[in-house]
Amino acid sequence: MEEGTERAEEQARAQLDAIIEMVKALDTTDEDALEQAQAAISEGPLNVEVRTNWYSPGKEAEVVEYRILLCWGGPAVRIIGSLDAYSQPESARLEYQDWYTPWIPYQVSDEEKEALLAYSLQFYYGN
Repeated sequence: MEEGTERAEEQARAQLDAIIEMVKALDTTDEDALEQAQAAISEGPLNVEVRTNWYSPGKEAEVVEYRILLCWGGPAVRIIGSLDAYSQPESARLEYQDWYTPWIPYQVSDEEKEALLAYSLQFYYGN
């Protein structure tokens, strides 16, 4: 852990715990509960962005990466990952930072990584 990033790491854990709960809430047959879970996810991030790869002028840009900013300032937490040929997330990594520190990967289990990916799949990344 970087020196002085304890607060940011705690915020990353809190964001991850909230994401796990929201993803669990998606696993329901109750339509109202499902709508509430989807709304909570879609209204949560501060920003959802995509980035393209290099491409020739005049050609259509293909998005290859995404970023979901969960909170900003000191501390800040985000999910980043790559997109497949259909602009769907194929990976998800959680990162955190505090003022004047670089982004630091937050170590997650395979189960937590699946929750991050399921959360990320709830957004649209296409053109």
